[in-house]
Amino acid sequence: MDTSGTFFYSQSRNIFVAGGCHSMAFMVSTEAVLGCNSSRESKSPSCSNGTSCCATSIPDGIVRYSVEFKNLDGKAIATGDAECSYGFLVDRKWWKYNHLSSLLLPAVPVVLEWGVPAIGPYRSWLTNRPDSSGTCDEVTWPIHNPQCHCSEGYSGNFYLPQGCQDIDECKDPKIYCPGICVNRPGSYICIEIQAVAVILGGTAIGLTVSLLLSSWLYTKRRRKAKLKQIFFKRNGGLLLQQCLSSIEDNHAEKGKLFTSTELDTATDHFNENRILGQGRQGTVYKGMLTDGMIIAVKKLKSVDTGQVEQFINEIVILSQINHRNVVKLLGFCLESEMPLLVYEFIPNGTLYQYLHGPAREFPVSWEVRLRIANEVAGALSYLHFAVAKPVYHRDIKSSNILLDEKYRAKVADFGASKVITIDQTHLTTMVRGTFGYLDPEYYQTSQFTDKSDVYSFGVVLVELLAGEKPISQLRVEEGRNLASYFIISWRRTAYSMFLIRRY
Repeated sequence: MDTSGTFFYSQSRNIFVAGGCHSMAFMVSTEAVLGCNSSRESKSPSCSNGTSCCATSIPDGIVRYSVEFKNLDGKAIATGDAECSYGFLVDRKWWKYNHLSSLLLPAVPVVLEWGVPAIGPYRSWLTNRPDSSGTCDEVTWPIHNPQCHCSEGYSGNFYLPQGCQDIDECKDPKIYCPGICVNRPGSYICIEIQAVAVILGGTAIGLTVSLLLSSWLYTKRRRKAKLKQIFFKRNGGLLLQQCLSSIEDNHAEKGKLFTSTELDTATDHFNENRILGQGRQGTVYKGMLTDGMIIAVKKLKSVDTGQVEQFINEIVILSQINHRNVVKLLGFCLESEMPLLVYEFIPNGTLYQYLHGPAREFPVSWEVRLRIANEVAGALSYLHFAVAKPVYHRDIKSSNILLDEKYRAKVADFGASKVITIDQTHLTTMVRGTFGYLDPEYYQTSQFTDKSDVYSFGVVLVELLAGEKPISQLRVEEGRNLASYFIISWRRTAYSMFLIRRY
């Protein structure tokens, strides 16, 4: 019998039975050759202790077979001479109860199983199924009977093309999902009614909080912007705009308008560790911009009309000055509570610190002292005669002379300075300055001239020459003022000894 196709003789439910006198039976198939010796007394229960009978199991995957007989010498028995011999496949269970009577029957029952050939297009299709609607168990995959089934969420016949169809769980809410259901291939999304209420409630609360937060942030930003406008006006922003717009020199550098956030970040929130120095007007901090540039930020100590005018005055004056021995103004900020000025950073401190402070690694030699004196003189000459409108500094002193990385002098602090017209010879104003550097004529008449700056510069020259402070309690009473001390020493012809004693 040939069962070629998709049917196979069942291995588990069939046996091969053979019988005859002094002969051996062989079941021959493309899958295997099976022999059964019926010449001896069978010990198989399938033969019921009969003689000349044998029974054995069969291999898997047999689709066709034939039976051959041989005598005990191994010679084939012709079909016509094998009438008393028999061999066939039979249903194992049927044979157990009917083996005696079966010998008289023309046929016996056999069990077939459906399966897939090990080689062929259908087997290849099963192995490489293009979709994920079903799967085959690779571990228990026999030669002809793969254990395949539709995946979870699908139903149907796996062995047919498109045989596994998606189960729409949302159509049966009692079994699958009593809430909100969304069907998906092979699965579904179920949101319970309670969860929906929680989600909707949470969404509503979230939106409310978001709206309140947005409103609060908007109000805060608006209040902050309004506060910046108030500070800008209070710090002289309108006055500065008028002054800068009235400057006739179109080449004057107006300076950058920094934001309070920029300078707050640059100075690490105006950290005390960043303080470079403190003066009458305010405190100077060291800072670094986002591009890595090092700056000096001057912050006023308090805000009143007089200080704001000085602050704006310094911006206006420095916007018109461009000299290598005058500190450069980079910009300013008027939107903070205290107005801020941003200068180039001068790393080596003030001349006062080098002359009168603790000993430093760099000695202030005669050559350096003379060069510093020459540079300060050049800066004063520029302020008095080279700019479009002459500038009187009004506070020349060693603590207002900075030293850069090459120890070049930079005149700084123009808060008390005044711009005059070319035809003016003096200013009549309230006396301002630093004791020890004040011009006596200015102190008596309140009239400040360019010679008043020169007098203050002369005191700085004596500081450079003698290394003495402008005011000192250690000197005799009439010589506590350095200028007076110098004149007394000169008159006594002791100045050469005065210098020799110190150098």
